[in-house]
Amino acid sequence: MTNKRLQRELGLFGAVMLGLGSIIGTGVFVSIGIAAGVTGKAVIFAVILAALVALCNGLSSAQLAADHAVSGGTYEYGYRFLKPMFGFLAGWMFLLAKSASAATAALGFAGYFLSLFGISAGGFTIVIALGAVLVLTLTVISGLKRSNLSNTIMVAISVLSLGLLILWGLPRSISASQSVFTLSSSLDWSAFFYASALMFVAYTGYGRIATLGEEVKNPETTIPKAMITTLVVTMILYGLVAFVAVSLLGAGPLAAASKTAAPLEAVARTLNFPFLPQILALGAMTAMLGVLLNLLLGLSRVLLAMGRRGDMPRLFARLNQAGTSPTPAVIAVATVIAALVLIGNVKLTWSFSAFTVLVYYSITNLAALRIAKEKRLFPSWVSWLGLLSCLTLAVFVEARVLVWGLVSIAAILLLFFVLQRSR
Repeated sequence: MTNKRLQRELGLFGAVMLGLGSIIGTGVFVSIGIAAGVTGKAVIFAVILAALVALCNGLSSAQLAADHAVSGGTYEYGYRFLKPMFGFLAGWMFLLAKSASAATAALGFAGYFLSLFGISAGGFTIVIALGAVLVLTLTVISGLKRSNLSNTIMVAISVLSLGLLILWGLPRSISASQSVFTLSSSLDWSAFFYASALMFVAYTGYGRIATLGEEVKNPETTIPKAMITTLVVTMILYGLVAFVAVSLLGAGPLAAASKTAAPLEAVARTLNFPFLPQILALGAMTAMLGVLLNLLLGLSRVLLAMGRRGDMPRLFARLNQAGTSPTPAVIAVATVIAALVLIGNVKLTWSFSAFTVLVYYSITNLAALRIAKEKRLFPSWVSWLGLLSCLTLAVFVEARVLVWGLVSIAAILLLFFVLQRSR
């Protein structure tokens, strides 16, 4: 069953919901606090810089997806527009980056779950996170249509909870806006760019739309519209949440609250709005589940594409009888995510995800530069800016993560050349 094609079931609304479901989660509910711990109140500007970089990458992804609509994302684009080496590297970068992000989302869900019910973490965090991975794996295996419905419900709950926080907190935040937007002359720019790299990961879910290229109706027009719509909505939402959080709580307390994986819940407690902390916790939980759900979908589709080409065992190219899910690929991805959950270090996995995602989107921009001029939807300087921005931010991640990332790239390229020689 390796030659069967996935059914096209998603329209514009469904694709946007998948993008929002992939984006709104760990980034807004956890990583804003982590980034605040790195760069202080400059985190608001880090959110803006990350959004601009994401916009360039989103436009490059939209160009590529419109020209070559197929599951696999930059893995396929690297093969088509560059050289096999770049496609192979992109596939592995995606698998590593998003597996780490998925593990972080699962742990974040567990943290908010325990906080909601007032349970001491203990050893329950990992158990609950593994349970979430198992349940959503079964959901994805059951078919995309059911997964998409679940995702839409999750997105609605998450956005409503964030909307309450913004509407109730914005009036009080405006009076403090002058101090929030005043930066110290002694700003540590290395820390600022590191925080921007961490926040960039929070925007990358729109790429999941491209990895589902085989399942989107009218992909040439739907994918670009869905990506741009998703990114604009997210930029506005993130900017407002960061503004409210830093204004009301302050960068220091916000960073401290992120250690319990519930920084926005701490913000909600300052507002004295009935049940708002509980509502935020519920929104965070559903958001984390939405991210995990969509990462399982996206990762399995890249593994499916790699299996079809022979870069992974052909077992992963098999679909279920209905042609709605690559079951072996889904199970393999879930196993890797579960293994990363056992590590339990949220900041470390998020930082590693930042480096590998930036490398992945560097290849995306490089591939977009190879599109013929007459086929371009956007000018080439957009992709050049995205490429240079990604490479720059990647250098500023934590030193040990940078070393691990470079070693991973070297190992992946070595594997590629070994496989090439054996063929």
